[in-house]
Amino acid sequence: MATEGLQENETLASLKNEAESLKGKLEEERAKLHDVERECGRRARRPGRFVMKTRRTLKGHGNKVLCMDWCKDKRRIVSSSQDGKVIVWDSFTTNKEHAVTMPCTWVMACAYAPSGCAIACGEAFLVKKSVAMHTNYLSACSFTNSDMQILTASGDGTCALWDVESGQLLQSFHGHGADVLCLDLAPSETGNTFVSGGCDKKAMVWDMRSGQCIQSFETHDSDINSVRYYPSGDAFASGSDDATCRLYDLRADREVAIYSKESIIFGASSVDFSLSGRLLFAGYNDYTINVWDVLKGSRVSILFGHENRVSTLRVSPDGTAFCSGSWDHTLREGWNRILLEK
Repeated sequence: MATEGLQENETLASLKNEAESLKGKLEEERAKLHDVERECGRRARRPGRFVMKTRRTLKGHGNKVLCMDWCKDKRRIVSSSQDGKVIVWDSFTTNKEHAVTMPCTWVMACAYAPSGCAIACGEAFLVKKSVAMHTNYLSACSFTNSDMQILTASGDGTCALWDVESGQLLQSFHGHGADVLCLDLAPSETGNTFVSGGCDKKAMVWDMRSGQCIQSFETHDSDINSVRYYPSGDAFASGSDDATCRLYDLRADREVAIYSKESIIFGASSVDFSLSGRLLFAGYNDYTINVWDVLKGSRVSILFGHENRVSTLRVSPDGTAFCSGSWDHTLREGWNRILLEK
């Protein structure tokens, strides 16, 4: 029976109530430490004038573009689509360098290896090496700081660290209560932590060495579709179906900013920072990309062009451009020729 092992006068309902009470007390203790308001944002100067336009459109997918990633050479892009294809693009010429047909559609995850010599996509590699057997769909993947290890997130509610060469599971991460939709590796040379977000409305920070969750944030009202570390690694942003993006400071252990407007009623599907971290780019399900001033919390610009929801976006490694993918079957690269931030 489910109630076996419970002490006298205890029920599952009473234990749940006790857990919620303890959770509330923890939040109260955390709130007591939040005794300083942010002042730097009020004093900061506004960014310089923003002029953005589409420079190139990459056409070739026959269905919704679901994921994309930049190569470290700042030129090549890999994208995956619901048409079951993974394409490597030359972003300068818009030519296709490689096209791989996967055994299934809905290739939701793809990533470039740090060396630029391999890509990961779902459960297969360009070099035909198979790894990562989750018990549900694979929603996100990212190489660590070497080509030999890869992190994956899955609809089975877990994340996992794998050895690419042997295909062996090195570490598993359990803690989410529903599908894990996204992850991002900390931008440090050691790279021992990563953040994940999922359908349980939680963003969780993990230690890859121990497999333990070291910080957890639950302030969104709906699924978290995207997480991205701030360039310094001291904070991260999230985008959610609740139509907001939020910034969490890991040192303060709290949410420090919400990026939203009453006129935005559609969910945020993907987020990424500019190279300096002053700007936050967010793709939405209403076909637009909003650019937020991270310090002031205000919207700097809104970009149009896609004809369906924006499913993915990434800023290039040198910060001079970014690429977005959409359910309109296209990728649009070079909205901003140069990010001018004053």
